[in-house]
Amino acid sequence: MKSALFLAIVLISGFTGGVIFGFINFVTTEPFLDSAIELENKALFESGEEKDGPEFRAEYNNYRGWQKSGMVLAGGILGMAIGSLFGIVFALSRKILPGKHEIQKTLLLSGMMWFTVFMIPFLKYSANPPTVGDPETVVLRSILYLSFIAISGLGAVGFYQIYKRLQSKKIAAFIGYAIFISIIFVIMPPNPDVVSAPMDLVNGFRMMSAFSVSVLWLVNALILGALWQKFKPDVENSDIRN
Repeated sequence: MKSALFLAIVLISGFTGGVIFGFINFVTTEPFLDSAIELENKALFESGEEKDGPEFRAEYNNYRGWQKSGMVLAGGILGMAIGSLFGIVFALSRKILPGKHEIQKTLLLSGMMWFTVFMIPFLKYSANPPTVGDPETVVLRSILYLSFIAISGLGAVGFYQIYKRLQSKKIAAFIGYAIFISIIFVIMPPNPDVVSAPMDLVNGFRMMSAFSVSVLWLVNALILGALWQKFKPDVENSDIRN
């Protein structure tokens, strides 16, 4: 494995996917964030904690402008984190993944990882706009979400090992994982926060969040597969000559 080339491919694919994710969020999730924050501002005005006026709006607009300006960079950093995990798993499992082209392999692996470490935990602990939820429960909510990701991901790895060892009826491994994750889904504690925001706002934000993250996984897989196919970081120069 050519380590420098491997690292470059992983970081480029992850960062590119994350940047696209950041730009997409301007269209998908930001309108819902603006609406959610405005509801919070309205509550502050009604309680008398803040007064709606030019000074408040100037400070608020500066703050939101700062948040939005960093969205693309934050997306790139998130993309590199996801891309690094994906790249390592792909490097370890590439030879046993079906498909003649590297893009076929990366798309298959990306789909499996997207489902097990993103979509299943997302369905249990769906994303809410940042202003929705009790700030005092943020640590608990993060622990529950990350725990579910770990359980689902490790469960998938475990049942994959079972899948490899089965001589026949390999579908039993898929059924076993489905039963396992269904049990975990039921016994894991629910989200501790009561959602008081309008559900059309919350559900819209959740759908757009899921869409944006799914695009990140897709773009990362496409770019990594294309770069791997072209540069072959797992093949030494002497092997290519031979």
